[in-house]
Amino acid sequence: MQYPRYFRAMRRRGIRSVFMIHDLIPITHAEYCRPGIKEVHRERIHTALSHADGLVLNSQDTLDELQAEADRANLPMPPNVIARLAPGISSRIDAPSPLEHPYFVMLGTIEPRKNHWFMLHVWRKLVEQLGALAPKLVIIGRRGWECENVIDMLERCESVRCAVIELPDCTDEQMLTWLQHACALVFPSFVEGYGMPLVEALVLGVPVLASDLDVFHEIAGEIPDYLDPLDGPAWVAKIRAYAQPFSAERAAQLARIEHFNIPTWREHFEHIDRFVEMLVQ
Repeated sequence: MQYPRYFRAMRRRGIRSVFMIHDLIPITHAEYCRPGIKEVHRERIHTALSHADGLVLNSQDTLDELQAEADRANLPMPPNVIARLAPGISSRIDAPSPLEHPYFVMLGTIEPRKNHWFMLHVWRKLVEQLGALAPKLVIIGRRGWECENVIDMLERCESVRCAVIELPDCTDEQMLTWLQHACALVFPSFVEGYGMPLVEALVLGVPVLASDLDVFHEIAGEIPDYLDPLDGPAWVAKIRAYAQPFSAERAAQLARIEHFNIPTWREHFEHIDRFVEMLVQ
């Protein structure tokens, strides 16, 4: 996508192009990405801004970031539409809890912006405070890039090893089973383009403890409990509260989840169909 010659050739043949842009994280938060990806992604985004007949974006937050990049580069903003992404699940499945002990789930590839290292330190503190009564942390996701410090914690820290379950190769059914029986999804990312695990958890009726990100507020409103992604004591306190058998805070969020507006693929493609019809008129 970073090579504009393809899109110039399409335009010469009268072929219109519409780009889907998920996020600008390699540009806005290059410190969490592989070396060199910032320049490549900027070329991709500039190609889209310069050659697209239309743009599809997953959130207002992504559109705002794109507009800022267009302004910075003095490039035009093509016609665009926001179409929220829908989850691939619609309801809970009939499966017993895989663990009798209270547990929380963290879902996603292990990589710097997901903030696994911080959450492992939170769990070490929980073990220091509660010992064997500490809830478990279930990490669902493969080990990714530049995460050596996380791997060191997982493999060498005894208090973490006794309280953390790492599942790098879950089937969809296994993932849903773990998620739907969790006390909550923990989602302490520094930045996200959308946040599908948040949507999936709420669809299953599972509470969410998440970073205080604009895109999460856009997707889920005030349903989750939001925390600063570096406020260790706040996370420890909230996790302890949600792990209680009759947690008032957890019950309050369960009540809020009832009002979650679940994105659907029908709505997604209705937005896109109307947008494409507008482009071809």
